Amino acid sequence: MSDRSDDLSRRARGLATSTLANALDDFGLAERILPTIKAVAPGLRCAGPAVTVRQSTGPAGTYESKDFRVGAMIDAAEAGDVIVVDSGGANVSTWGGMASFAAKTKGVAGLVCDGGVRDLEEIVGFEFPVFARHLTPTTGRTRLKVEAIGEPVQVDGVPVAPGDMIVADGTGVVVLPADAAADIIAAAEAFDADDKAAIADLADGLSFTEAMAKYTRI
Repeated sequence: MSDRSDDLSRRARGLATSTLANALDDFGLAERILPTIKAVAPGLRCAGPAVTVRQSTGPAGTYESKDFRVGAMIDAAEAGDVIVVDSGGANVSTWGGMASFAAKTKGVAGLVCDGGVRDLEEIVGFEFPVFARHLTPTTGRTRLKVEAIGEPVQVDGVPVAPGDMIVADGTGVVVLPADAAADIIAAAEAFDADDKAAIADLADGLSFTEAMAKYTRI
């Protein structure tokens, strides 16, 4: 990950997805908010450039075990990256506890999966941020095949290109297009500063109505 991406990731980690969503509205990019993929447990958050993966799915026995290739997904990610998997919403597990430990050890920032994951207790124990459509015990082995790594994908109906900035927290997941990420983050930082100032004013006795009038951007 480049120094610039590292700086943007650091700044993005300090921002709530709600605040970034406000900035996305201003950039006409409200569709870059994933509608259904959520954190698998409270307290998880991550930010970093996307390493994209596309999988195909089928019933048990459709593919060979070697097609599962979770290791290749982790190998493709550098420290600070977020692995983003397009499994077409399949309710079978792409990822589990051992993969979480391996990714955490490598410094991978997190996983966003439009599909299933398992081993929730291990994921929480390893403190690895995972965001997914499903929690399921069902293994993806012989049901999933990694078709491509590092190509544009569709995740939860949202286009994600390699290098797009992914930010995820307990509220949801947002995708900042790489060519606009710096500007979106700067705009969100301005919103965040207003929010902090409004909270200080509320603590000093300003009413909520007055605070909204003072800080709402037209």
